[in-house]
Amino acid sequence: MTLASTTLAAGSLSAASTDWTLLRPKLSDAVVDTLIMVSATMVIAGIAGLIIGTLLYTTRQGNILQNRWVNAILNFVVNFIRPIPFIIMVVALGPLMMSTIQVTIGIEAAIFAMVFTATFAVARIVEQNLVSIDPGVIEAARAMGASKTKIMFSVMLPEALGPLILGYTFLVIGVVDMSAMAGYIGAGGLGDFALQEGYRRFNWEVTWVAVLIIIVLVQFVQLLGNVLARKVMRR
Repeated sequence: MTLASTTLAAGSLSAASTDWTLLRPKLSDAVVDTLIMVSATMVIAGIAGLIIGTLLYTTRQGNILQNRWVNAILNFVVNFIRPIPFIIMVVALGPLMMSTIQVTIGIEAAIFAMVFTATFAVARIVEQNLVSIDPGVIEAARAMGASKTKIMFSVMLPEALGPLILGYTFLVIGVVDMSAMAGYIGAGGLGDFALQEGYRRFNWEVTWVAVLIIIVLVQFVQLLGNVLARKVMRR
């Protein structure tokens, strides 16, 4: 019997003998782990990235907090971190994890790496959306004597809120992708479930169930983001 025939036979046998009574609790845990990782990452990285992205925009030449050196340093850090593949970032952050959270495996380590990586992606998305603001709006606020803080929180961010919601929604897909790879460091989640219980056991039924759940999750977030952005931009 050839290797291909053996693999096909193993896959057919695994699919036919899928015991969802045993797998259902593992699937439930995987869904919960994924939701925890994605939610924690989006909240923490969302806030941190918003701060860095706002600074990237406001420290530009001619802006309200213009500072060439701060802007150059922030740009360098963001451009340095963003291209690094997540799976390599997880390994590279090992020493930093040990000195801060004292673990390099598990869901805590995965969230740490996901937050670190996503923060700089959020920062660039925030900056790009703030750049699209009509400069006249900011100049009008400055002419009326508004403080720099008030301009940031009462003018800039509200003006860019709709596009920011869409940007954050788009980023959720990348964060879900990170959570799938987090299984390599023992963080669990749907990616790990699909790999361990599906792919490695030649059980395509299990693999596709995990894939469909991820698709439903992403579609729900995308729909919610579109609705919120539409409401904000109609004001």
